Amino acid sequence: MVCNDFYAEGALTVSLLTLKNVGYQVGQQQILRDISLNIDAGEWVTFAGPSGGGKSTLARIIASLLSRTSGELTFDGQPIDSYDPIAYRRRVSYSFQQPTLFGETVRDNLAFPYQIRQLPFDSQRAITALEYVGLAGADLDKAVIDLSGGQRQRVALLRNVMIYPEVLILDEVTAGLDAENKAFVWSLIDHFNQDDGITILTITHDQSEITAAKRLVTIVDGQIVPGGAS
Repeated sequence: MVCNDFYAEGALTVSLLTLKNVGYQVGQQQILRDISLNIDAGEWVTFAGPSGGGKSTLARIIASLLSRTSGELTFDGQPIDSYDPIAYRRRVSYSFQQPTLFGETVRDNLAFPYQIRQLPFDSQRAITALEYVGLAGADLDKAVIDLSGGQRQRVALLRNVMIYPEVLILDEVTAGLDAENKAFVWSLIDHFNQDDGITILTITHDQSEITAAKRLVTIVDGQIVPGGAS
C-alpha cells in the first residue's frame, strides 16, 4: 500500500467535532455528564480512565451508535442529528474491541464497504492493502477462521478504511495482542493519522499507549477530570 495512492485525500486541517455539555443517562444512572470537548481534524486523541468510567459510551455517542440524552454534538459544523445515520457512519468509522469478521473470507470483509455504497469492489486496492499490513495478496480469499488474532485485527482495521473515513474510533483494539502484533497495529494506525490525515480517537487502558498519547483525555465517573484534557 502506497500511502499517497491508497487514500485520495490529504491531511485535514479544520475543526471537526465539538461536544458541549454532553450527557448520557439510563434510568436513574448518569453515565456521562457535562462532557465538553473540541477535536480538530487530523488529531489523534486518546481516551483513558478506569473501567466503567464512560469512555466507550462517549465513543459510541460520537460514532452515532448511541444517542446522547443531553448537550450538543456537532460534526463538521452541523448538529449530528441533522445527518442521515448511514451517511454519517461512512464518515465516522468505529472499530470494536474484539475484531469481528463476518462472511467466510477476507474478501467478504474488505468488499463490505463497497457493497453498502453500491460501488464495484477494487480487488487490486485490497491486495495492495493486505500486502502493506504483512499479509499476502492470496490471503484475499483466505478463510477468516484460519487467521490469527493479529491478522484478524489487521483485516478489521483495513475494512474500516478501505474507503477513506474522516474519523476512525478505536475501542481497545490492541487488547489481547502480543507485543509484536500490538506494535504493528499501532504503527498502522500512526500511518492512517500521519500520512492519510484520518482523525483518530482511541480508547485504551494500556499504560504505554497512555504515556505515548499525543493528546490525552481522562474520564472518571462520567466526567473529564480536571487537567484530564491535554
